[in-house]
Amino acid sequence: MIINGTLTRGENPEVIIASYAIAMSLFGITERLGVLLRNACSALVRDKVSFKVMTIVGAYVLTALMVVSGTIAYTPIGNWVFTTLFGANENMIAQIVDVYQILIIVTFFSAIRCLFQGVIIINRQTKWLTIGMVIRLIVMYLLSLVFINTGHINAKTGAYIFLAGMMIESIISFTEGRILVKKMVDDDKKHTITKKSQIFRFYNPLILSSLIIVMVGPVINVFLGKTNEIELAIASYAIALSITQLFLSFFTYTHQIVLTFYKDHPQKVQRFTLIIGFIPTGILSLFCFTPIGAFFIEHVLGANELLVMASLDSLNVFLLMTLVFPFIDFCNGLLMVRNKTKVMVLSQSANLLLTFLVLVITSSIVPYWNGKIGAIAQSIGMLTELCVLVFIIYRVEKKVCNEKPGKSKYING
Repeated sequence: MIINGTLTRGENPEVIIASYAIAMSLFGITERLGVLLRNACSALVRDKVSFKVMTIVGAYVLTALMVVSGTIAYTPIGNWVFTTLFGANENMIAQIVDVYQILIIVTFFSAIRCLFQGVIIINRQTKWLTIGMVIRLIVMYLLSLVFINTGHINAKTGAYIFLAGMMIESIISFTEGRILVKKMVDDDKKHTITKKSQIFRFYNPLILSSLIIVMVGPVINVFLGKTNEIELAIASYAIALSITQLFLSFFTYTHQIVLTFYKDHPQKVQRFTLIIGFIPTGILSLFCFTPIGAFFIEHVLGANELLVMASLDSLNVFLLMTLVFPFIDFCNGLLMVRNKTKVMVLSQSANLLLTFLVLVITSSIVPYWNGKIGAIAQSIGMLTELCVLVFIIYRVEKKVCNEKPGKSKYING
């Protein structure tokens, strides 16, 4: 939100935001693999032995990410990826590559942040996640004011703001995480995670499923490149998605709540999820169907009238995504608790497949819908993912209940 609000104040904001969005969609693929370190750490680390093993795995992952990202950023492969796969215009390529070169550094700090956030979560010191994010946002906002006041705004501006915020959050997470690691027991005899292979058995399915799901963003941007107004389509979709993610961001840790509390308090976690699950939709509805939304996009983000209307069209569709996301996150947390992460490969494959099919149909029949095409495809894809998750969990639960009546492996009550 802060970044898009800054970029809309530059010259040719549609081109600037579109360039930044395309670079970010590719960055999302590599960064997601680093973010998974948080899930793996909070699920598998309980002592210094398991943390040391987790750190080694994290080093492997981070090295691979930096090599792949560097190859794309500093070789002709990057130009081919952005022009051929993403359908970017030639006048956007230079800005996209410049942005992506900065985002490589963001990947490094993001992976470190997530590794130590996993430690913070298992020690239930989550106040530090809030502290880190608040300080990060303050720094990003102040830096955005500097760019706005000096008038030096291009696609790289967004990357610099993002990098500054990530560095701050990473430093805070690393500092607190190291303190907590030192307080861990050296070797918990009840904890069985002592080898890298055990980490990878949990982590590898998450990698595969994440590679599948993060392809949604690039695929959507590719098809938005086939709409009637490419820059407007990508820019309006990016603004609408950033607003939607802002409201969802308060509810993106449901899987961590499941990982931390479900084994001891399954019914309380279920009730909690039901209570908070519908809040994002209510907030976004208020934003969409009152003057608040148009006022915010125009005066806070600084978008012009055309971009405001296009963004609101996409936001209306994203109501469906806000409705299903909290429950997808709950189901994924349940799968991680039971070490059934392979199921996520199937559910997220279904998401990607339906997203692709909807994009093919809508971009062919109604290309003048512009950014709304991306919102429709992403929302239907996530609804499909939730349906697959619920179906699989129900089948497994039914099988367990038939084998051992009264003993539920997934849902208690």
